[in-house]
Amino acid sequence: MAVSDHSRALLEVIPDARDGLTRTERIILYVLHETQRELNGRNVPTAMLYGRVLEYVDMSEADLHLYLDRLGVKGDGM
Repeated sequence: MAVSDHSRALLEVIPDARDGLTRTERIILYVLHETQRELNGRNVPTAMLYGRVLEYVDMSEADLHLYLDRLGVKGDGM
């Protein structure tokens, strides 16, 4: 059975029962973790993270900042 666009959209915003994360939040955290590993634990510039997240999810830069705030991901204040 094919998944409709409406069902796909719901899957993007409904939190998973296991950990309360949405698919988009999980992707952001995964990409952040993998990029930090590539940078040997250094902080990941938001622009770099945004570019990599766009490979998985279509979102604006403002949306990414909202997700990062909700997830408690803090920058270095620059």
